Amino acid sequence: MCTRQWLPVAILAVAAGCGPCGYNRVVGEEQQVEAAWGQVENQLQRRADLIPNLVEVVKGYATHEKAVFDNIADARSAMVGAGSRADKIAASNQLDGAISRLLVVTENYPQLKADGNFQRLMDELAGTENRLAVSRNRYNEAVQQYNTDVRGIPGSWWARIGGFPPQKDYFKSDAAAKTVPKVSFQR
Repeated sequence: MCTRQWLPVAILAVAAGCGPCGYNRVVGEEQQVEAAWGQVENQLQRRADLIPNLVEVVKGYATHEKAVFDNIADARSAMVGAGSRADKIAASNQLDGAISRLLVVTENYPQLKADGNFQRLMDELAGTENRLAVSRNRYNEAVQQYNTDVRGIPGSWWARIGGFPPQKDYFKSDAAAKTVPKVSFQR
């Protein structure tokens, strides 16, 4: 009999611990993931806007390196035209590889590195790449928080009730990013 008296109190305590604040927390975490992804997209766009200027400066010095410029243009087009988040991540990784090859080309042209316009563009590109790295990191941190919550209890209950996805995808580099770029100072 004594246990029955405490049953409503126990139910109320459990309900209070799993109340609407849990749902709101999952909503907040999902919005944090989306906001962080927005920043990644912002930096990807900044990079896509900057690259044609850098390419044009380098083209003036290295006209015979047409394949590098074509790869960059193709990668940029793929990134701008990517629809899904997964496509944008893949296109960004393709552009990373193309930029790495462009940087190797520039090592072969010392007079290019001395050009003021090129140097300003390189500084902008370096700054953009740093911002992009920070944005990717923040996105992955937000995804980690969301995934941790919606895979645990009571977050998984609220995710199912609210129709939230069971987890979000991390921004991962592709396998080619693990290869160390070769830089040569010989012509």
